[in-house]
Amino acid sequence: MKQIGIGLAGMGTVGAGVFKHLSQNRILLSERLGLELAVRRVAVRDVTKARSFPCPAAMLTSNWKDLLEDDDIQIIVELMGGKEEALQLMLGAIERKKIVVTGNKALLAEHGPEIFAAATKHQVPVFFEAAVGGGIPIIKSLREAFIGNHIRSIHCIINGTTNYILTRMTEQGLDYQEALTEAQEQGYAEADPTLDVNGWDAGHKAIILSALSYGYWPGVDKVHVEGVEKVTAEDIRYANMLGYRIKLLGIIRADDTGGIEVRVHPTLIPQGHVLASVNGVYNAMLVQGDVVGQSLFYGRGAGQDPTASAVIADIAEAAIALESPRKNPGFIPHGLYGACQPIENVVCEYYLRIPVVDKPGVLAQVAGILGENGIGISSMFQPDAHGDESVPIILMIHYASNGQMSAALKQIAALPVVKSEPQMLRVETFEK
Repeated sequence: MKQIGIGLAGMGTVGAGVFKHLSQNRILLSERLGLELAVRRVAVRDVTKARSFPCPAAMLTSNWKDLLEDDDIQIIVELMGGKEEALQLMLGAIERKKIVVTGNKALLAEHGPEIFAAATKHQVPVFFEAAVGGGIPIIKSLREAFIGNHIRSIHCIINGTTNYILTRMTEQGLDYQEALTEAQEQGYAEADPTLDVNGWDAGHKAIILSALSYGYWPGVDKVHVEGVEKVTAEDIRYANMLGYRIKLLGIIRADDTGGIEVRVHPTLIPQGHVLASVNGVYNAMLVQGDVVGQSLFYGRGAGQDPTASAVIADIAEAAIALESPRKNPGFIPHGLYGACQPIENVVCEYYLRIPVVDKPGVLAQVAGILGENGIGISSMFQPDAHGDESVPIILMIHYASNGQMSAALKQIAALPVVKSEPQMLRVETFEK
């Protein structure tokens, strides 16, 4: 049986899973492909390090450039992380006509145009299913199954760490720091969870999904991203009273003018909506196409085995592409859609929590500012006063632009009766 040589760059959690399952499921893969997938070299930072799944010492190298120079390697799997060296490896592989498989979401989000320009020039496909959603086949679906659809929108929960944190805050009443500490103890959050909790892990994934949906790569400076650090147990409780759950939601949507929105932020979702029930470390993507209608994808979005499953699927597809070359490098640009809209222009509904002095006339001052900015209030309630004689005013706001809300909040925060920074969260009604 013909062998396909694989060079594996990176033997961390996912790399070890890929090597293990390629080895354990070797016969199954060979029977299904009619080809044998053979790992030739593995590039690691420390060749002496003990590993959870044994790798022959003769395969190991501490120099990733060895993978490029090995003529017996036809597919390079980039799982080393980071950006600078990973980009050099990928571009070097493409130049040498070696097919690339990667799960590097940050690299794709920031250097997608460069990578796919090289892939197009050299007619070398790049596969990246593992970059979004772990083992959920969302990339393949957007690229192939929905090829005949205008993608109206994608609403997605695509970071398991923050979803776990918000789930625990909702179910157990934990505050943010308690839930984060628990997530770290359970192994669902890194020791340094910054990219998860500040929203940019999900932001990079949203950029990739938008590129496949709308034919161009929006720059990271065009995408609005907020994390969950400022969401409080109070906000979770009040949202529940109003009939909502709070999720870190990615929203990728084409507007009526042909422009697109790409944003990630904590969002109030109606409790009866399917995405409100996605809990723990699970991910979900709700895709709306003009032909297919709604399709829901659900599963584990991270972890060794789900992500390794996606990488192995890409390796198998890459092996087939070696036998039957394709012209599609993995991303085809087109100009059917307009620019990525700045967040100031995006219109939605809002939740406001404003901590104020507990005395008459305060609501009138706040409502007056909102009215001056053309913003309407749809509902309001005021919980009991706190021990420091402050009380939050909870407002639900009609549709308004983010620009209008930012201007109004700046004025409201400056009022002497406002005791601390107001909290604003967006509400997604799924009506657009």
